Amino acid sequence: MKFTHDVIVIGGGAAGLTAAGGCALFGLDVALIEGCKMGGECLNDGCVPSKALIAASKRAAEARERTRYGVTLAKPMVEWAGVHKHVHDAIASIAPHDSEERFEEIGCEVFRDWAQVTGPQSVEVGWRKLSAPRIVIATGSKPAIPPIEGLDQVPFLTNETLFDLDVLPDHLMIVGGGVVGMEMAQAFRRLGSVVTVIEPGDLMARDDRESVAVVREVFEEEGVRFVSAKAQKVEGRADAIRLHAGSEIIEGSHLLIAAGRRANCNGFGLEEIGMKMGANGIEVDQRRRTSVKGIYAIGDCRDGPRLTHVSGYEGSNVALEITLGLPTKVEWSALPWCTYTDPEVAQIGLTEKDARKKHGSRVTVVKESFRDNERALAEGDDAGHLKLVLKGKKVLGASIVGKNAGELLLPLAQSITGKSSTFALGSAIIAYPTRSEISKAAAFTAWEPTVFGAIPKKWAQFLAKLRRRHA
Repeated sequence: MKFTHDVIVIGGGAAGLTAAGGCALFGLDVALIEGCKMGGECLNDGCVPSKALIAASKRAAEARERTRYGVTLAKPMVEWAGVHKHVHDAIASIAPHDSEERFEEIGCEVFRDWAQVTGPQSVEVGWRKLSAPRIVIATGSKPAIPPIEGLDQVPFLTNETLFDLDVLPDHLMIVGGGVVGMEMAQAFRRLGSVVTVIEPGDLMARDDRESVAVVREVFEEEGVRFVSAKAQKVEGRADAIRLHAGSEIIEGSHLLIAAGRRANCNGFGLEEIGMKMGANGIEVDQRRRTSVKGIYAIGDCRDGPRLTHVSGYEGSNVALEITLGLPTKVEWSALPWCTYTDPEVAQIGLTEKDARKKHGSRVTVVKESFRDNERALAEGDDAGHLKLVLKGKKVLGASIVGKNAGELLLPLAQSITGKSSTFALGSAIIAYPTRSEISKAAAFTAWEPTVFGAIPKKWAQFLAKLRRRHA
C-alpha cells in the first residue's frame, strides 16, 4: 500500500502537538489534524487562562490586606475588562508556540478540519484521503455535564465559556469541588464575586485530606461558602438562577459546571472500526496502543489520568516508539499534580491514604510544617506543611500544601524514581533561606533515628574515649 504520510496525528492539543512535533523533528512525514483551536483545552480553556485569572485575583487579594509588613496599600479596584484582557493576552502570548505556522515550520502538514478514521491506516479530512502505517488519536476531553433537572433550560458556564464572560458575576455558583471548581472559586471570590461551591463529596477528592483541610479553612476565611449536597434542580434565567441542593435553594447570577471531564472520542469513526472503549475513554495498554493495530491513543481521550504534563509525556513516548522503535511504557509511580489555589496543593506518588491501603503498617509518614521553615516565617506566610510518605526509607509519595508548593516536587520525584535518595536529599546543601529546605528537613527526619541510633552513638562514644587516652 502506498501511504501519503508516515504518521497521522489527530488532535492539536498538548498530546498531539508533542507527538506530531517529535515525529517531524526525526524527519518523518507527519499529518497533523485539528478541527477546532490549535493548542487544545490547556491553551484556550484550561491551564493558561485559569492561571492568568488566578494571577489577577492574587493581586487583588494582596491589596485587600491593606497593611502588612508595615506597608499600606490602596484598596483594590477590580476592573473586569482589564482582567479579561490580561487573560486573553496570556493566551495570545503563548499561542504562537502551538500555532499552525510553527508546526508547519517543524515539518508537519497541518489540516484544519475534522477527521474521520475510516480504517486502521486511513483517515478522511475534508476532501482529502490520508493514509499512514501509524495513527495517533489525541482528541482530548470535554466538560462532563451532570444530570441536573432543568440544566438544559438555563444558561450555564463551563471552562470552555467561563473566560469569555463580559461581566464579573455578582454571585457565582459552582457545581463541583475538584481542581477547576476550587481554583475558580477562590479567584472569583478575590475579584469580588460572592461564591458558593456545591459538592456532595470530598473537596479535591484525589488529594491528601490534611492538605485540603488547610485550603478549605483559607477559603472560608476569604468568604467562599460550601454546600455539602447534590445539585438536584436548577431554574430561572440569565442573571437570576436558582439551584436546589438538598434542603437549600441558592440564588445566584451565574452557574459554573465544574463536575469533571469526559473523553472526546465520539464522532471520529473509532467504534466503527472496532476500537474498544474503557470506562471513560479509549482503552489502551501501557504503551498507549489501542485495540486496533497501528493506532495509539494519548492524552485525555484515553481512559486514564487527565493532566497536561501527562499528555506531553505520552506524546513524547509515542513519538519515540514510532520513530525509533523503542517500546515506551507509562510509569505513574512518580505522577505529580498541583492545584493552584492559595495556598497551593501539590501531590506526587501515593497519598498517605493510598499508601496505607497498598502497604498497610509498613508505611510511615514524616510531616514538616512551614511554621518551622525560616523563609516562610520571614515572609509571614507559613500556612501548610509537607508530608513524606515512606516505606522504610523509600519515598512512596509526598503531599505539600503551602505557598509555591508545586515548585518543591522535583527532588521528591527523583527520590521516588530512585534517581536520588532520602539520605542524599537530607544531606544536600540547600540555599538559605528557601522553602525547599522543608524537603531536606523531612528527609533528614526520616533518617534521624538511624543516624542517631544506638550503634552510631556507641561508635561515637568509643572514638571519644580513644581520643582522650591519646590526647
